[in-house]
Amino acid sequence: MMSAQEALTRLREGNARFVSDSIGSDAQTSTTRRREVADAQSPFAIILGCSDSRVPAEIVFDQGLGDLFVIRVAGNVVAPSQIGSVEFAAERYGTPLVVVLGHSNCGAILATIEELGRRSEEQSRNLRSIVDRVRPSVEPLLATSLAHDHGALVHQAVLNNIRMSVNQLRHGSTVVEQLVLGGRLLIVGAEYSLETGVVTFLDTTA
Repeated sequence: MMSAQEALTRLREGNARFVSDSIGSDAQTSTTRRREVADAQSPFAIILGCSDSRVPAEIVFDQGLGDLFVIRVAGNVVAPSQIGSVEFAAERYGTPLVVVLGHSNCGAILATIEELGRRSEEQSRNLRSIVDRVRPSVEPLLATSLAHDHGALVHQAVLNNIRMSVNQLRHGSTVVEQLVLGGRLLIVGAEYSLETGVVTFLDTTA
């Protein structure tokens, strides 16, 4: 298994190919590759990303079958099922890297901003389960000057939400925390630009 830094490099290179429209060969999804991974997998990175249809991790990073262990949920929020999925992949496959992948103009962030402006009885109970996890990333910003600049507010909320999810993964599980402390797992955040296709990694040293 490659190291976390090698995995980061592979993701960066794949994203560069995606951005430049020079994606890899069809071998990544060929019949041969499908047969190779039919009985076993060894994903080199875990991606906790948003469910947004415009941000498919395998395409954004130009990877193929068996390369990425992808967890998708609206707002790339962290709940017990997401933590358990990370634990499973990190322990079972020895995957060395987790990337929390948020993106510009995230619908979950926009929904949270909208919901915070409504009376609680008007909020959908199901949507509130997501909003409540995103809320700590948004609510403090509403008391700053960003409240008067919608674009800047959304962008900063997206970044805050990514960093909050990274922190929750690092410290929300004894299993994950021990893997991180033992140098066997690196968890970083990243933001995908819907406009450019570029993935910007926020922190690759912690």
